[in-house]
Amino acid sequence: MRILVCVKHVPNIESQRAFASGRVVRGTEDGSLNELDEHPIEEALRILERLEPAEKEASEVVVLTVGPSESVDGVRRAFQLGVDAGIHITDVELSGSDYFGTASTLAGAIRKVDAETPLDLVLMGMAALDGLGSVIPALVAAELGWPQLTNASSLAIDVEGASARIERVVDGITEELSGPLPAVVSVSDQINSPRMPNFKLIMAARTKQITTWSLADIGIAPESVGTSGARVEILAATPRPERAPVELVVDEGSGGLALADFIIRTGLVEGV
Repeated sequence: MRILVCVKHVPNIESQRAFASGRVVRGTEDGSLNELDEHPIEEALRILERLEPAEKEASEVVVLTVGPSESVDGVRRAFQLGVDAGIHITDVELSGSDYFGTASTLAGAIRKVDAETPLDLVLMGMAALDGLGSVIPALVAAELGWPQLTNASSLAIDVEGASARIERVVDGITEELSGPLPAVVSVSDQINSPRMPNFKLIMAARTKQITTWSLADIGIAPESVGTSGARVEILAATPRPERAPVELVVDEGSGGLALADFIIRTGLVEGV
């Protein structure tokens, strides 16, 4: 079984965010592998670990990322967790890509990988913590024309039947979905607890080979991605306003009156 996992290198969610020229400013010093992408990596590794010995011989987990040079840090983190191979798509024309351009690029790379040796499954996280769009799995599946099973809290693969079955919770209701392989499956952070890297894999990840492709390598026209191909344009962005100073009241018997006065003054309750 061959599984490809799409991952993303994202800025530290605690870092200061800013826009410049309609784009998010991405520092290179504090980024990391998107935390939610560790769950599809873990699930891929578990699927292979459950295979029969004969099936494992032809199996592998490949990670795929799109982005500038620092994005390889996310691939190396995936190596530390135990994946077999990594692919990095980078091209100056990708700068400014929106969700659709990113999905088109990922799909182009997946087609190339699948054409070389067929894939059985594409796994993704439920969202990227820098944008929280949660639409890339569906867009990639649409580009490929593959079934999509999204936001899985559990995943079962029938190797002989070449099918996948998931459970997901939507508004308190548990749904069961299934579809034939190959398929695109996104998983939630409830599906598993990612493993910790071991020392041997950490050391090996430093020098492990990463395949690098450009847009030309995967057959994507430059004008269909990046700023020129984006369907979304940022017209204006303003910094988040500073928080007002905290109003601290020491309760000396009149705390309730002070709270009521605050609620009235700020209009927190309608009709007061």
